[in-house]
Amino acid sequence: MGSLVTEAMAKVEAAVKLPEGYTMVWSGRFEDQQRALARLYVIVPLVIFIIFILLFGTFQSVGDALVIMLNLPFAIIGGTLALYLWRSNFNISAAVGYIAVFGVSVLNGVVLVSSIRQARLEHGLGIREAVIQACELRFRPIVVSAIVAVIGFLPAALSNGIGAEIQRPLARVVIGGLISSTALTLLALPAVYALRARREPALHAGDE
Repeated sequence: MGSLVTEAMAKVEAAVKLPEGYTMVWSGRFEDQQRALARLYVIVPLVIFIIFILLFGTFQSVGDALVIMLNLPFAIIGGTLALYLWRSNFNISAAVGYIAVFGVSVLNGVVLVSSIRQARLEHGLGIREAVIQACELRFRPIVVSAIVAVIGFLPAALSNGIGAEIQRPLARVVIGGLISSTALTLLALPAVYALRARREPALHAGDE
C-alpha cells in the first residue's frame, strides 16, 4: 500500500496546485502504517542490541556473541529473498516476521556454539574436533525444528482468505529466514567460529 500511496501523492501534487495557506495530508491506513514503521525503526535496532547484551551475558565473550549474531543477516537474506520470489511488498507484517525469525535464528546459533564450547571444556577437544562433534550432535534437532516451523507457516504463507494480506508477508519472511539461517548456521557459522577461536586462548572449565 505504501508504494501505491507514494505514487499517488506524487501525481496529485504534480496535478493539483493548492492555494496559499492550504496543505494536503494523507491519512487513514497509510498514516497508521507510517507511524508503525517509524516505531519499528526504533524497535528493531533495540531488539538487536538486547539480543547482543543477552548473548554477551551468557557466554561472557564478545567474539562468541558476534559469531551468533551473524545469524541475523543470514535470516534477513532468506526473508528478503522469500518476499521477492513471492512478489510480496515489505510492510509492518513483514517487519514483525523479521523480528520473529531473528529470535529463532539466534537460538539455533546459541545451541550450536554452546555445544562447541561444551565439547572443548568437558572433553578437551581441539577446535576442529569440537566443531565437527557439535555439528553432528545438533544437526538433526536444528533441521527438524526448522522443518516443523516451515510446515506450520506454509498455510499462512499460501492463504488467500480474509486477512491473508496481513499474515502472508509475516509467514513468508519467517519461512525464508528459517531456511537460510538454518542452512548457514550449520555451514558458515562453524567455520567462522573456528577461525575466530584459533586466535584466542584455549577454553578452561572456569570460562563457562
